[in-house]
Amino acid sequence: MQIWLNQQPIILIPGMTVRQALIQADLLQEIEKGAKVFDEWGNEVGLDGALEEGSRFEIRPGSEWIGKDEG
Repeated sequence: MQIWLNQQPIILIPGMTVRQALIQADLLQEIEKGAKVFDEWGNEVGLDGALEEGSRFEIRPGSEWIGKDEG
């Protein structure tokens, strides 16, 4: 199964989770530093979420969204 993470293809075994994809891509440490995972529609996804063939995800710094709506 192939998904896309930060515009890079990642090959995974069907049934793996978002967390396992991050481990495979050596990006879990970014989450531990406060980054968040978002799907292609901009929704934050949980690390235990299921993956589907062709899914697209992006990692963004967690602080990027703090205070975004505050003026």
